[in-house]
Amino acid sequence: MIRNTIRITAYALTATVVFSVFGMSAEASGSSVLPGGGVSLALSNGNKLEEVANDVSTMPIESIIEWFQVEEAMEAEPTEEDLFRNLVIAQVTNYVNVRSIPSEEGEVLGKLYNNSVGTFISEENGWYQINSGSVTGYVKAEFCVTGEDAVELAKKVGKRIATVTTETLFVRTEPSTECSILGMVPEADDLIVLEETEGWAKVDVEEGMGWVSTDYVALHSEFVQAESKEEEERRLAKEEEERQKARAAAQKAAQNQNNQSQSSAPAQNAGSYSVSGGSEMGVAVAEYGLQFVGNPYVYGGTSLTNGADCSGFVMSVYANFGVSLPHSSTSDRSQGYGVDGLDNAQPGDIICYSGHVGIYIGNGQIVHASNERTGIIVSNANYRNILAIRRIF
Repeated sequence: MIRNTIRITAYALTATVVFSVFGMSAEASGSSVLPGGGVSLALSNGNKLEEVANDVSTMPIESIIEWFQVEEAMEAEPTEEDLFRNLVIAQVTNYVNVRSIPSEEGEVLGKLYNNSVGTFISEENGWYQINSGSVTGYVKAEFCVTGEDAVELAKKVGKRIATVTTETLFVRTEPSTECSILGMVPEADDLIVLEETEGWAKVDVEEGMGWVSTDYVALHSEFVQAESKEEEERRLAKEEEERQKARAAAQKAAQNQNNQSQSSAPAQNAGSYSVSGGSEMGVAVAEYGLQFVGNPYVYGGTSLTNGADCSGFVMSVYANFGVSLPHSSTSDRSQGYGVDGLDNAQPGDIICYSGHVGIYIGNGQIVHASNERTGIIVSNANYRNILAIRRIF
């Protein structure tokens, strides 16, 4: 199932006061701190911003002093807890309906799935009005938490993500540029953040736990949002269309394979892994990927024989079946459609990790281009925290 996500990032709110010989002028600007809602800001002296800007020359001394106090308050950046306190988080077995009015008689506008979040707007008769994704409506308060209860829960159900903003980022063994390099990650990769210190973030990469400078990443918290009725209908239709296209491409590729020899002899240990369950095409993808176990890992590579990196391996395996995938582990998270949990994974599914991706072969295992030391190998699928599971066939 495809789920929408919300990214929460705190921004500083700023204000400036400018003096001149002939008078005083002031201007202020504020940026929203939450998509679709968030923390509101009010001036303590009751003046509107435009009134302050247009006629400060007539402001009494008391108002000027209060304006300085407001300016100081506006410079404080909202903390993560401030943002989390304004979330509404569903706590249900499956989902809670988002309705048009605060009543079970209201029209169902969408679904807020378990551990999914919305932004709190108001409360009315045991219902929370929320905004989540493209849906604005009411959910029953008894199935959700907000305020102080949402702060700790948000840290558990959300993912803290660092998105790489430079062409190639070094991951170091310790939070210092003097330390050795553990690995490298390309631009736009998403990394799970495990810990944050001043100027550094501890992340989970294929080579292990390491540190990256926060000067070269964008930090945000990621949560699942509600899905509207229209989005659900479009998703189901798209999933069926993707299945049909993938089946046709795979059948054509299978026919072509029967007419030509393999481009590389199977590795000696590839036959020791059994692939079963799921669709015929998914099994074919997994079996094809296993043929290259033992071949080298090359950063930035796409060759199944001479060397590929993780996303290059997945891309090239699927290219054999007529399916075009991006050369990016982060972009792979949006391909095909989502699968809820490893228990529901099938051979051929793409398993996405922090800065890494592999192909599920069944029996709780994946085949993947791991790193330069190990090359293309088979590992347990849950050897690291899974970010997403995507099904192409």
